[in-house]
Amino acid sequence: MTLLQIVAMAAVAVLGGGVVVATDPLRQTLVLSIFGLALTMTFFVFQAPDVALSEIVVSTVGLPVMILLALRKVNQQERERRREHDEEGR
Repeated sequence: MTLLQIVAMAAVAVLGGGVVVATDPLRQTLVLSIFGLALTMTFFVFQAPDVALSEIVVSTVGLPVMILLALRKVNQQERERRREHDEEGR
């Protein structure tokens, strides 16, 4: 194993733990995106560029965008429920 491969695998291990440790969903999504970049780097280092390109699209861009859109929708629905609840209380 080369030094670059060891560094790439260590980055994946550390960032994977970071995704688990992050408690705020927004922060967790950002760490997940960086974790996807680390996985992409790992795949390139291990000479799997086709998998790395797929990884860029899926876990670095696609999944975080979908999670952020879902979080936005949930926040909108919570605001609407609070507003309806406040109007009922008057």
